[in-house]
Amino acid sequence: MLNKMYAELLEKYEEVVTKKNEKSDFYNGIYDRYKNPVLTREHIPLHWKFDLNPETNPFFMERLGVNAVMNSGAIELNGKYYLVVRIEGNDRKSFFGVAESDNGIDGFRFWDYPILLPDTCKEETNVYDMRLTKHEDGFIYGVFCSESKDTSSNDLSAAVAAAGIVRTKDLITWERLENLKTLRSPQQRNVVLHPEFVNGKYAFYTRPMDDFINTGSGGGIGFGLCDNIEKAVIDEEILTSQRKYHTITEAKNGAGAVPIKTKRGWIHIAHGVRNTAAGLRYVIYAFATDLAEPTKVIAEPSGLLIGPMGGERVGDVSNVVFTNGAIAKDNGEVFIYYASSDTRMHVATTTIDKLIDYVFETPSDPLRSVECVAQRCSLIEKNLEYLKKQS
Repeated sequence: MLNKMYAELLEKYEEVVTKKNEKSDFYNGIYDRYKNPVLTREHIPLHWKFDLNPETNPFFMERLGVNAVMNSGAIELNGKYYLVVRIEGNDRKSFFGVAESDNGIDGFRFWDYPILLPDTCKEETNVYDMRLTKHEDGFIYGVFCSESKDTSSNDLSAAVAAAGIVRTKDLITWERLENLKTLRSPQQRNVVLHPEFVNGKYAFYTRPMDDFINTGSGGGIGFGLCDNIEKAVIDEEILTSQRKYHTITEAKNGAGAVPIKTKRGWIHIAHGVRNTAAGLRYVIYAFATDLAEPTKVIAEPSGLLIGPMGGERVGDVSNVVFTNGAIAKDNGEVFIYYASSDTRMHVATTTIDKLIDYVFETPSDPLRSVECVAQRCSLIEKNLEYLKKQS
């Protein structure tokens, strides 16, 4: 009986991981969405959840269940696509697993084991949301949120967030470095390592925070330099993409994927958060910074790039899309990996040329309704004149 149940579940698992994905009928000219998520909790191997020995599990119960699969770093190595995914167990603890695909849009399979990080930070309770950077120093760095209990508070939900740092060359063996220290920001989340040295130093995009939930005086996405990645300390953070009133970044914003280098500038794919009557709404947006001065914003298209649609709006934390991984290929293709509602992983595909056109040619937000209407009227007038000439 147990063997029969295992065989049935294994067959269902194979159906999930081998299911072909295809583009949806969504169209905006910027990117393509796909019909199916690329990873869900159903992609978790059975031997991660069940004790397969009938002597120790006579009722074939799930011993270590998985609640959600989300927020993955992404990297291409030797022609294959790898996601280092945040996996949340039924116990609420998150950990990382590597999923591999031949084409980046379907067929993702987890490796036999999740990542067991070196246990060098004894106060750490939880880890999540790793960004992967191929750095010019030859290492692949993973920067993630390292969460610990706030021992200064009696509130059991009070926590302290720091940026943990690991490095590897093969996604198998990981070296844990000291957590990033930012002297002017009490807490850090959504930290991304820039892929190149800046003025001979390691460069980080930060998200200054006063406490675990609220950005407080943190006005946007920060940028700071450090001399030594093994003992990374940033003493000054300069703001790049700033939060603004009555926009998609009003409540929070943070770096997402590692910035993509293009001929016109670094393209950043980030997240913005605003308050609604139903709670916080997370969306994905884009902007560009100068190639020589990564702190200088040179293009900022209006509004969101990706927002939650349809079933993406439902999950553990509804009305959310979030990205911390993208792959820009040498042939110009770009794969943006994003999670929906803290539950599952999706992919959107585009090209470098399309991203450049979108970021640099889309008008910026004039920040007032009357000016937004005038902006739209100008587009309408231009289009009506064009259509008249074509008739």
